Amino acid sequence: MGRYQDALDYIFSFVNYEKPVRFGYNAETLNLGRMRELLDRLGRPQDRFRCVHIAGTKGKGSTSAMIESVLRTAGYRTGLYTSPHLHTWRERIRFDGTLMPKAALVEQLSKARPSIEAMPELTAFEIMTALAFTYFAQEGVDWAVLETGLGGRLDATNVVTPAVCAITSLSFDHVELLGHTLPEIAAEKAGIIKTGVPVVSAPQAPEALAVIEQVCSERSARLIRAGVDWTATRQSADLSGQTLTLRRTADGLTLPDLRIALLGDHQIINATVAVALLAELRAQGVGITDDVLREGLTAAHWPGRFEQLNKRPVLVLDSAHNTDSALRLRSTLAEFFPHMPKRRLALVFGASADKDIPGILEVLLSPDPTGSYAPPARVIVSRSGHPRQADPALLAKMARGVEPNAAVEVRDSLDAALADVLAWSKPDDLICVTGSIFVVAQARRAWAARHPEAFLPDDWVFQDEAPGENVPDDIVEVDRVKVKG
Repeated sequence: MGRYQDALDYIFSFVNYEKPVRFGYNAETLNLGRMRELLDRLGRPQDRFRCVHIAGTKGKGSTSAMIESVLRTAGYRTGLYTSPHLHTWRERIRFDGTLMPKAALVEQLSKARPSIEAMPELTAFEIMTALAFTYFAQEGVDWAVLETGLGGRLDATNVVTPAVCAITSLSFDHVELLGHTLPEIAAEKAGIIKTGVPVVSAPQAPEALAVIEQVCSERSARLIRAGVDWTATRQSADLSGQTLTLRRTADGLTLPDLRIALLGDHQIINATVAVALLAELRAQGVGITDDVLREGLTAAHWPGRFEQLNKRPVLVLDSAHNTDSALRLRSTLAEFFPHMPKRRLALVFGASADKDIPGILEVLLSPDPTGSYAPPARVIVSRSGHPRQADPALLAKMARGVEPNAAVEVRDSLDAALADVLAWSKPDDLICVTGSIFVVAQARRAWAARHPEAFLPDDWVFQDEAPGENVPDDIVEVDRVKVKG
């Protein structure tokens, strides 16, 4: 990949992901003043576009994708900044729905490098964020949708003044850093709330919502609650998507026939947050008609989230990496593929070592209360393909600890696991690959090698970079090393 790979190697030289993910999560280590100084050196690119800012544990990416799609459909030049990525680093920075070109990364880094080298304590994520901002400014972006990388309060993106903020569903993840209680996690996520800027929140546990409400009160930020101020009713659903009706409680505004391609009750929540945020933008004068809203939501695409790649046997991929997302996956599987006597479930699982692996496995290896989800007849554990991956032998031990009678097998690679389970399965069976976004990426890569016709020609899988390369930690501010030369 030439100069592009050189640029990525340079960025990642600021991150040491050979070591465990342990660092001082505090305002000294994650210094927003450092980020502001870098942006000042680069001419304050964040002041040259308007933005919305999204934090949360689950649903940030899907919600951001919906918002960006609607804004682009409305005719605005859009930027989208998300993390981590499935197949190519360029997914993280998109302009008008298109991946950042390799040449653009090289160009932006070349321009920024003198400023970067004047500040050797920068992190990789700070550099990536700055490059996103300079690229968006250069391309004349009207609206940028910015997703936090970790937390919110100390996240490198938290140097902007957005038009609207959103906090998606909160649950337990990165607890060693963000806190072991929902109020602690909520306080970190609510750190993106700015004085006078409206905030949209997904439904939250009472103790998390109380923190968000308190921060909103302290900062005179109006709070809009999905599920209360905006409510959703599902009209219909099939494997091609869901149709919803949304209603604003205050004035009875009703938006029927909203179609989203993403499946599951949790995606209805994400769509509600997205529409509530877009309604706030519309109130600020942004040109979003009802027809634009419908078209933009329908077009929103976010691969790797309950994605079906095959029908017989069914092959589903989902990036469920904590207990809450595993519960949602189990519920969605039960809804769309209910247990039948002839249908067997095979689970292919891999995860990062710092996740709540026993909690995830407890959910996926147990039946749900309705009986519509049957525990898997076969479990194959493998590597996640990430520097923080859990040892498959340890995963197998954990699985047997949760369910001693589970038929658990270890495969060294996801490709071998997928080949094995495909040879075992019958047409009526269901295969689910989950546990990590990196496992999903490997499954998509393996399936594309077998069946390229299963993907659209412009799917990111065809831009796939070498497995294990260009995969910075999704907790990006880890032990830093000095820039080399």
